[in-house]
Amino acid sequence: MGLKDKYAIVGVGYTPQGRVPGRTALSFYVEACANAIKDAGLGRQDIDGLICYRHFQPASGEREVTPYVVAQQLGLAPKYLSQEANCARSQLHHALGVLEAGLCNYVVVAYADNALSSDRIPDETNPENSVFGQFGYPASYAMAARRAMHTFHTGPETWKMIAVGQRQWASLNPLAMMRDRPLTFENYYSSKWVVEPFRVSDCCLVSDGGRAYIVTSVERARDLSHQPAVIIGIGQHNPSSYIDQSTYMAGPTGAKIAGEMALKMAGINLEDIDACEIYDCFTYTVEVTLQDYGFFGLGEGQDWFKYGTITPGGRLPVNTSGGLLSEAYFMGLTPLTEAAMQLMGRCGDRQLGAKTNTKEPEIILCSDNGATLQTHSCTILRRF
Repeated sequence: MGLKDKYAIVGVGYTPQGRVPGRTALSFYVEACANAIKDAGLGRQDIDGLICYRHFQPASGEREVTPYVVAQQLGLAPKYLSQEANCARSQLHHALGVLEAGLCNYVVVAYADNALSSDRIPDETNPENSVFGQFGYPASYAMAARRAMHTFHTGPETWKMIAVGQRQWASLNPLAMMRDRPLTFENYYSSKWVVEPFRVSDCCLVSDGGRAYIVTSVERARDLSHQPAVIIGIGQHNPSSYIDQSTYMAGPTGAKIAGEMALKMAGINLEDIDACEIYDCFTYTVEVTLQDYGFFGLGEGQDWFKYGTITPGGRLPVNTSGGLLSEAYFMGLTPLTEAAMQLMGRCGDRQLGAKTNTKEPEIILCSDNGATLQTHSCTILRRF
């Protein structure tokens, strides 16, 4: 179909990540974008599009981060600027749209924050829910997970395998925040409650740092620094309702339709997928996303994850950097950039293939999920 094999990710920008005190969110944005531009073998004069993920309220004394401010600090004068509204996951779609329209040649997509070390307290509270003791996204996702425990009998017995499996991948990633903190099933069960049924090990990290990538046409990619990661399928679906007003609380989420769209565009089946990089704000999100994509049936997650399915050496590696749970939280850029780096063959000790006793990757599926299962994007990449 139309966009298959036309565009590719050609550069990835990392920054220091974890707890990095004394840095502004803007400084991480600038560093991540600059590093992505350099990584691709481009100059700032080549960049004519800039898209930023959602930015939260600034810490005290910091200026509001907008694409205009980021562009100014980078010395860019782009033809196209955009920033995510709320938690909509359409950044890659926007980038492909302006490339397809001929408005831009090279688009940078970025997210950064200093959430761990700053004095900012994010306000994600819905006043209508706070009177019932429901505060923020952990409580909202906990509601969905609790309903799933009733509907298809999932629970910690399944989620522990996700948390432990991703921590095993993080142990191979020198940049991962949790690299030196092994996790066993016993550790999982002894970790503190955040909001039942979620323990600390079920919840994503809070991170300082940033991440960026550059997307351009496959034709332009041929002349750049690395073998590109080619985009062969995309899809998006937006159920849109607040979780407490939804009819899909335990699924299907937006992953079902978004995944079907992406697979159809790519012209492949799930059997062709060699690895998955799944947006993992919570362990349950990984389960319900893979379930809705169709990797296993309703309530079959516990058996599917058994015996190291997603771990190094497993038959379907998932979140090979450690993911949001164990590497670092950079929204949907954590999974998407990891997929690109894997397909470029640049992941060191965690590289899929002989090093990790897994299949050398040809095709990787990625997800991005926003708000409380309100929006979902699926992207499928292949090796060049």
